[in-house]
This record gives sequence, C-alpha cells and structure tokens, in this order.
Amino acid sequence: MKTYDTVVVGAGVTGLTAAWRLVEGGQDVLVLEARDRVGGRLRTEDHNGSDFEIGGQWVSPDQEALIALVAELGLSTYSRYREGESLYVDRARIARRFTGEELPVDEQTGKEIDRLIGVIDDLAAQMDPDRPWEHPQAASLDSVSFAQWLDAQTTDQEARDNIALYLGPAMLTKPTHSFSALTAVLMSASAGSFTHLVDADFILDKRVVGGLASVPAALAARLGDRVRLSADVTHVAWTADGAVVTVDGEQIGARNVVLALPPTHVRRIRITPELPAEHRHAREHQSFGLVIKVQAEYDTPFWREAGLSGTGFGPWELVHEVYDNTLHGKATGTLVGFVSDLNADALGRVSADERRAAILASFAAYFGDAALTPRTYVESDWQHQELTGGAYATSFDVGSLTRWGAKLHEPVGPIRFGSSDIAGLGFQHVDGAVRMGTRLAQNILDQQILAS
Repeated sequence: MKTYDTVVVGAGVTGLTAAWRLVEGGQDVLVLEARDRVGGRLRTEDHNGSDFEIGGQWVSPDQEALIALVAELGLSTYSRYREGESLYVDRARIARRFTGEELPVDEQTGKEIDRLIGVIDDLAAQMDPDRPWEHPQAASLDSVSFAQWLDAQTTDQEARDNIALYLGPAMLTKPTHSFSALTAVLMSASAGSFTHLVDADFILDKRVVGGLASVPAALAARLGDRVRLSADVTHVAWTADGAVVTVDGEQIGARNVVLALPPTHVRRIRITPELPAEHRHAREHQSFGLVIKVQAEYDTPFWREAGLSGTGFGPWELVHEVYDNTLHGKATGTLVGFVSDLNADALGRVSADERRAAILASFAAYFGDAALTPRTYVESDWQHQELTGGAYATSFDVGSLTRWGAKLHEPVGPIRFGSSDIAGLGFQHVDGAVRMGTRLAQNILDQQILAS
C-alpha cells in the first residue's frame, strides 16, 4: 500500500492551495477529487462562443490572500464595468436612476439605512472573524434571527428590506429568518465591514482574465499527476498515527488527511472510528444557501448607450441584483443577475421555459424590453448538483454558531477539515478558501517540525 505524507480530499481552491503549500514544504501529497474536473465551486463554460463564469468570479481589495495567489500564479485581472448611473427598482417596479452608493429613497429611509449600516459596522469592528463566538454580544446575537434583529432596530420597512438584501439574498443566499444576527455580523466582519458589502464598486471590483477558475486550474497544473480526478473517497479509517483512505476499492496510506470539503459533505465519507458527536452535530446544523446565477449576453451592451452602468438593485424583484458582466475585450454585452433563497425555491419548481421568462421579465424591470431577447442565456443552479448542493456556501442555523462554530476547526486524530465555508476573513469567498488551505498546510508542516 502506497503511503503519502498527506492525502487531500477535494480539489477546490482550499484543497489545491493546501496541497501546493505542502509540496513546497517538501511533502509527498496526493489530491483525490470526486468530480471529473478541479475547481469545486469555480467553473468556466463556453456557450455560443463566449465564456461564462458559472461559479464565483469577483475579486475585491480586501481579499489579500487571493490577490497574492493570483499574482503568484501569473494571472491578470481587469476592472468590472461601472461607468454611468445605477438603478433601483422600487415596490411599484419603477426603475430609478442614481449615482454613488446612496439609494434613491426618501430622506428618512436613507438616514435609517445609513444608521443601520453604522450599527452593523460597529458590531463587526468588535469581532475577530476567525473567532466569532467570542464576540462580546455573541450569545444574544446568535439567539435571534437577523430578521428579528432588524425588526427590533427600526420600524422603517424599506430600510429593513434594503439592509436585509445585502446579507440575506445577496450574500448568505438564505431568508433572513433562517440565520442569526451573529452570522450577519460575521459576514460583515469577514469583508472588513458591512460598508464594504454594500459598496458594489468595492466588493465586486475586479475579475480574473480567463475566469476565476483559472486559479485552481493553475494550481492543479503545478501539482501535475499528484491530482487524481473521478476519485470518490468512500472511507477513511484512522488511528493516532495515520489513516487509510479508500477510493474505488483501492486503499491508500496517509500520515495526514485533509478533508477540503463543505461541512455538509463530510458525511458522504464513512469515517472510522466515527467522528465525535459534537463534530456530527456541528455539521448537521450547517446548510447551503440557494441561488440561481443568470447571465444574459446581448449583441451590444445596450444599457451603456443609455448612460447606465448595468448595476441595479431591487429588494422586491425576482432578480434582486444585476451587474454588467461583459467579458474583457468582448464586443457583446452581458448582464448577470441573481435569484436566491425563497425565490430560488419557487423557480426550482417550474419548467425551464417558465423560469427563463420570469427571470428575463425581471431583467426588463431594470433595463426595459431590450433585456427580453438575449442572444445567449445561461443559468447556473448549484442546488441540483450532488457534489455541491447549493451556493454560495454553508452557514449555521440560528443559535448554532456559538454552540459549534469552533468545533469545525478542530482536527480529529490525523484528519483536518477546512473550506471557505468555515473561513474567518473571506468567509464563503475564494479568498477564504485560499486562507484555509494555507492554514491547513501550515498546521501540518508545523506539526511535522515538532515531531522531528
């Protein structure tokens, strides 16, 4: 039986980063990936002669670990198109133009939105995102849903709906009654502040030429035949001294095992001796959000001719946010929009034609009838893929972050766990995956030094 220093399960960004850093540290490493490709929740597909990023795609200035890795891999970036006015679709489905970050709402609602942003910023400033359960108000914030917390903060419904948009549909892709106020603060702290999250020009700053999936592709290229695809791990048997990993009936020895998987997917692997009860409980209280990412390519970026940036927000729209997603150097124009949580549930139950018609009608609420007839229409709906199960990542239900958050970071014997789902900085983002992969590798290398 061949034995490796470390076997990494999962060839997403976390697993590939961990593997590469371990190889740099002199280890003999094997990466096992159940899919027939690397990248996990990052993927680029060709449709009608154009590339479409199906998963994650943006890079923001706070994502320093990802920015450094992009540079290290020799990849380049370009800025998202943002010239012109943005749109805000109100309850009456009237699209109002505005510039900057101040929404075109009445003065009192605008003040309430600004005040709530400040309150969340203050709470986020008190949090170490790597240890959210140690926040001074962790117990109380984790005991109420974000919806309940917002209701207690203001009676201004429009202000509540707009604040909810950024943290519910746009980020965690869950209804605000299903996650705690502490989780909302964690999402804010993980990006540096809630102010960053509401600033589209900041959080959706740049894209990688060739797509963000170029990052895992470049890492896999460096790892070469250390990466094995279509290798679905079914069993890990461990002792204090190492583990035996079973894949396709083959047994592989490992001194260390990294399960670079979403917490919900650890249960796909039979682990003996079984994980301690608290480890199981922690993962049973994690779940994915749901989002349908929709991209519509047109012969030209017609909205630019009307002085629009392509950016739009509609808290009550089926497509709650939309952006210019035109590829670098392309003459065509592409819009990207998102349908999440309860709306994604509903659209998952209708036919593809009905879904497309409803989504394009929502695009038209922003940009008029010209948005109804794209040359190419692409949906990416991760909830129907077993090896993902949702998007963008997992999070705890109400009351669970303080109970079990720390447990997800604890190793069990030679087995370590990690993914962007449990990152602090870069929580649920590719930057968090890079940070987690780097941390996992460093922990193993540090342990190796102590044992020598």
